[in-house]
Amino acid sequence: MFAAIGDSFTEGVGDWDRHLPNGVRGWADRVAKQLGKQDPTWEYANLAIRSKRLHQVIDEQLEPALKLRPTIVSVYAGGNDILELRKDMGALMSSYEQMVGRIAAAGARPLLFTGFDVQLHPVLEPMRRRNWMYNERVRRIARTYDALLVDYWCFDEYHNPGMWDTDRLHMSAAGHKNMAAHVLRVLGVDHSLKLKLPQPRPHTTPRDWARQEAIWLREWVIPMFGRRIRRVTLGDQLTPRWPQPVHPADGLKKLALQRFEAADSKS
Repeated sequence: MFAAIGDSFTEGVGDWDRHLPNGVRGWADRVAKQLGKQDPTWEYANLAIRSKRLHQVIDEQLEPALKLRPTIVSVYAGGNDILELRKDMGALMSSYEQMVGRIAAAGARPLLFTGFDVQLHPVLEPMRRRNWMYNERVRRIARTYDALLVDYWCFDEYHNPGMWDTDRLHMSAAGHKNMAAHVLRVLGVDHSLKLKLPQPRPHTTPRDWARQEAIWLREWVIPMFGRRIRRVTLGDQLTPRWPQPVHPADGLKKLALQRFEAADSKS
């Protein structure tokens, strides 16, 4: 059984699909589908919700995931904490390690991720340095607990802008599909995913670049920090996408439709 916990990275934000719970698909759904093709008895649960901090993942998702008695637990958490400059990185990573230790102690194999070296606007450069610190500690923790590691940091294809959604912080559909292939490689599972890198975007003039940067700051960065000031998140009203185990071999869109219909019949 494959259980996934974490934040928007694992929920699937950027890989939009209105037919699936929370309107997203994501790399974890794609991995689950391939596992189901290999063995129809595989089960899958995804408790990840966008915007969650590490302590929320631990408090709200970890124990429910472990109660499912999974074979593999994937976790990417802490990315939202890195954006908070007052957050102590040493304390953050100690909590992260305790979480991984609990997964290993429960008899599941942890599947961990480093964070990508996103090319950020100079105003966000301190976040990049904190990301380096996060990655080094994740690698050490993976060795300590014999965890599987997807070293996202070094995947050069993600320098292609087409691998990112318009906010530049979440992967696009192409990015999620490519990530699924990396995860399956680490798991040692063959897959039928057809990968195609997006075409490079046309060269822009300095004036166009400046205009695009201004739009990005206005539409994405400023609202993000505004939500942090107001202490609200995009995940406040959301519930886990697949809180109970499903068999991906049965078709996740079919299962989602059945769930939507069941909810409609109760309302």
